[in-house]
Amino acid sequence: MRGLGKAAVPIGVVSIVLMLVVPLPAVLLDLLIAANITGSLLILLVSMQIRRPLDFAVFPSLVLVATLLRLALNVSSTRLVLTDGYAGHVIEAFGDFVIGGSLIVGLVIFVILTIIQFVVITNGAGRVAEVGARFTLDAMPGKQMAIDADLNAGLITQAQARKRRQEVTAEADFYGSMDGASKFVKGDAIAAIIVTLINLIGGFAIGMMQRGMSPGEAITTYSLLSVGDGLVSQIPALLISTATGLIVTRSATEGDMGGDLLAQLGRRKLPLRIAGGASVALCLIPGLPKLPFLLAGAVFLFFASRIVEVPDVDDDAEDAAQAEPEEVQPDSPEAIVDRMRVDPLELEVAFDLVDLVDPSRGGDLLDRVKALRRKVAMDSGLVIPLVRTRDNLDLPASQYVIWLNGVPAAKGSSPAGTVLAIGDHLDGLPGKPTREPVFGLAAKWVPAELQRQAEMAGATVVDRSSVVTTHLAEVVRLNAAALLGREDVKMLVEMVRRTNPIVVEELTPTLLTLGEVQRVLQALLEEGVSIRDLVRIFEALSLRAKTSTDLDGLVEAARAALGSAISHPYVTPDERLHVMTLDPVFEQRLLESVRQGDGGQVLALDGAGVDALVRNCTDILEDAEAMSLSPVLVCSPQVRAALARLMRQVLPRLSVIAYTEVTRTANIETVGVVTGAFAVR
Repeated sequence: MRGLGKAAVPIGVVSIVLMLVVPLPAVLLDLLIAANITGSLLILLVSMQIRRPLDFAVFPSLVLVATLLRLALNVSSTRLVLTDGYAGHVIEAFGDFVIGGSLIVGLVIFVILTIIQFVVITNGAGRVAEVGARFTLDAMPGKQMAIDADLNAGLITQAQARKRRQEVTAEADFYGSMDGASKFVKGDAIAAIIVTLINLIGGFAIGMMQRGMSPGEAITTYSLLSVGDGLVSQIPALLISTATGLIVTRSATEGDMGGDLLAQLGRRKLPLRIAGGASVALCLIPGLPKLPFLLAGAVFLFFASRIVEVPDVDDDAEDAAQAEPEEVQPDSPEAIVDRMRVDPLELEVAFDLVDLVDPSRGGDLLDRVKALRRKVAMDSGLVIPLVRTRDNLDLPASQYVIWLNGVPAAKGSSPAGTVLAIGDHLDGLPGKPTREPVFGLAAKWVPAELQRQAEMAGATVVDRSSVVTTHLAEVVRLNAAALLGREDVKMLVEMVRRTNPIVVEELTPTLLTLGEVQRVLQALLEEGVSIRDLVRIFEALSLRAKTSTDLDGLVEAARAALGSAISHPYVTPDERLHVMTLDPVFEQRLLESVRQGDGGQVLALDGAGVDALVRNCTDILEDAEAMSLSPVLVCSPQVRAALARLMRQVLPRLSVIAYTEVTRTANIETVGVVTGAFAVR
């Protein structure tokens, strides 16, 4: 059916154009006139049944095609009227029905129909369409801002926001098209009047000059044909004009026009009673017929007696009434529980940083935070919760605070009107010296107008929103494990269940509970391992859990399944992996010192051994960082868990991976060997 429609519409439009130049027989003209009237009636009925204008979005184009069809039929009928004095049974029947026994009465009725069509309906619909298009375009920015506000507040999703924006754009396009389509309807009405006059005058002249008719006979014959031709054009045009008016005046309601009309007119008893009583009272006027008014009044009074009134509900008043007890009783359990709620991640800004989060003032911090959530999800597999952003008048000027589960996790500043210049040679620039909040690099807040000078001085310039977003990203990275809640794990498990149901059914709750899966994922995140590949992680946990549910064993099994994916983030763009290794003798000593504790495996080293290990690792790491390298410490899988637990406490920026986790595609470069006494470089 869809393929047939794709071919039928172009063929139909081409056929309409051909009708303008190719004569049609009277039989075919009758068929096309009947189809035109029926199609116009169908369009009118559809326009009454739709709930909103966009449900009939093809209407402007349909108006143009229908207008072109009527004009083509006008040309064909005019050709037959002037050449043959006959244009088919339909036109003849319409003309005879309207004119009846009086030519003057018939012409007057035709003129009245034309005035109704042109002056009232067409002009009214055109004006409404013009005003509707203007107001829709003016309201478009406000609607877009409302959608963005709902999205930033978390009330709607990205998909819902995208759909609403498309609807706003489609609505503006529709009303703009309707404004143009109404001009076609108006032009069609004018053309119909002109064609009717041409038929009258031309037919009268042809009848007398070429056919030898008397003046009376010519007027009678061609008036009947002209009026009939005008009617078969005006009736479809009137239907289309009415449909246009209904479309552009349609308000957004929950039902179609018929249902809304009955529901809204019959909502109240009193207006119906007054109308019925007034109709009955008119019978008291002398000379007026009593039966029609009595019947009309009785009908109205009957419907008034059958209506069941539904009391109006003031939503605002109801909401206020519901909210009033909370305001009157601030110590109620509901109010206390609401204030007790702790958001996983919050960002508080001082009064002078509100411009960063206000889109109307050019602030893009909320957009950056949303982009950060997507990036964290793609990098680590963690879907961080919505970041609640609010202002705090108690904060000092230019300050912001990042809260994690109700506790301040980080603080920083972002002075208004400045940018952060990062570099070592900033003494010549005015501004406030500071430290970059993530890496602790020397930096300075310089006026925004000096950004170009700072760049010429070799500094890296960062805007205020980027500073806050980068700081927030670092807090999320360091606390990813704490942000992974039980509900988040459940969501991830359900996500895997949709694509790999067997993997989930085998793992939980048969072998591991949801809490145990959460502990494993938290341990991986704590060591900077991405949990995106949940299928492989769950498969490895299923195999390991059949023999032991020890946390370290489960984590190492998951890491072994991920393999080289763990070391891939540390590979440089030129395919090099910088590593620190352990001296074999020292590594054997560490392996012998591994003990199982309550919190997992630990290294049972004396103070001197721990100090030597940490000092050697620190020296090598600092030398590598001075060369802009980010090495990882590589060791055997048997000692990795205990060594990583120690390093997270004393040297958290150094990652510890096993030999089996080193990628085979990168070039391995050793930056140092860790021994129990000194570092070999």
